[in-house]
Amino acid sequence: MTTPVIDLVDASFGYRQRPVVTGASLRIDPGERVAVVGPNGSGKSTLVKGILGLNDHLGGEVLLFGTPMSRFRERHLIGYVPQRHTVSAAVRATATEIVASGRLPRLGLLGRPGRADRAVIAESLALVGLGDVARSGVNDLSGGQQRRVLIARALASEPRVLVMDEPTAGVDVGNQKVLAQVLGRLVDRGVTLVIITHDIEPVAPLLTRVVTVDTGRITDDVPMDRAQAAGAPRPGWEA
Repeated sequence: MTTPVIDLVDASFGYRQRPVVTGASLRIDPGERVAVVGPNGSGKSTLVKGILGLNDHLGGEVLLFGTPMSRFRERHLIGYVPQRHTVSAAVRATATEIVASGRLPRLGLLGRPGRADRAVIAESLALVGLGDVARSGVNDLSGGQQRRVLIARALASEPRVLVMDEPTAGVDVGNQKVLAQVLGRLVDRGVTLVIITHDIEPVAPLLTRVVTVDTGRITDDVPMDRAQAAGAPRPGWEA
């Protein structure tokens, strides 16, 4: 039986010992593409950040690649693209330099990138369709291009799971299509996708499941075809 990349059993997460998500049980197997949806304040971001170790794990069991989260050390296997529309205007760096920072989990703080690392960085930019602007200042890029730079940064650690928080929010329809194409390339490579979103439509063809979170609990977990038949959430679910 395949070892799940993420396995929650009655897990609870929150902040400062105050639970926000409780009783969460969720299994995600390698290669799945899962959307996590829910209204504003439902706890969907808290759930996913709990899996990433970015808030307090308050109870239950969390296994990552079969290892309890407290003992899991291969964090580079899980890439994360936060809910951020663009790179900060205060950042003065090229696209390559931003993506290179995503290589640090593999190198360590004192590590220096070698030829193989530089190849991975270049490949990550090419994979998101930005190889031709690798030397451009990131602040000279469009908002949609900056979003793809952030995805490339996450890919630079060569993750087996990519977690994205609202990757299409604030992006025009044209760039949403480009992002969907980028994610399709990752699917072809077998990367597991976990996408927090309030609008599954731009990424619907890629998804295998839709998990709904409401009032701090997982209230639904269905295959994509059933979610579409039932009328999957559309714009109006707030991030």
